[in-house]
Amino acid sequence: MVQTPAKSITLEEFLKLPETKPASEYIDGKVITKLMPQGKHSTIQGESIIAINAVVKSKRIARAFPELRCTFGGRSIVPDVSVFTWNRIPRDEKGEIANIFSVAPDWTIEILSPDQSVTKVTKNILHCLSYETQMGWLIDPEEQIVLVYIRNQQPVVLEEPEALLPTPGFASEFKLTVKELFGWLLD
Repeated sequence: MVQTPAKSITLEEFLKLPETKPASEYIDGKVITKLMPQGKHSTIQGESIIAINAVVKSKRIARAFPELRCTFGGRSIVPDVSVFTWNRIPRDEKGEIANIFSVAPDWTIEILSPDQSVTKVTKNILHCLSYETQMGWLIDPEEQIVLVYIRNQQPVVLEEPEALLPTPGFASEFKLTVKELFGWLLD
């Protein structure tokens, strides 16, 4: 993420600004521009959304969204993948998926890009865990490591190829090993 040099603004002022590409986030009174995703990041992001939705969406258990703005707890962030349980997906008056998500995801997934700050991404995951988020994954394609953050537990580092990645309880049928996840980069 790259910090945009500017005066501090309020969350309300930030939300009135036009969307940017790549997305900007609002953290601690500052506007921070996310890095443009590169190949490994985009591959893992796309494949994880397809794989998660294949298990949970058809049963109306949950749904995974790419690059979805989530505004809660004084921040407005755009996780690489946000997963919401079915009953927590914001809906509009027609019952359709709402445009504005003013709640934390149930599961947040971040994929590191080259030159991206691990600390800033980790802070976003920890912020989510302070609200309704049950679990966060921080995927590092270069190191081929996944850090798993579970609410009220110590983080877990997974790098053994056969290690099964933990998932939130609602997604217990979703099974993925470290080798399978990083194998997406070979396909």
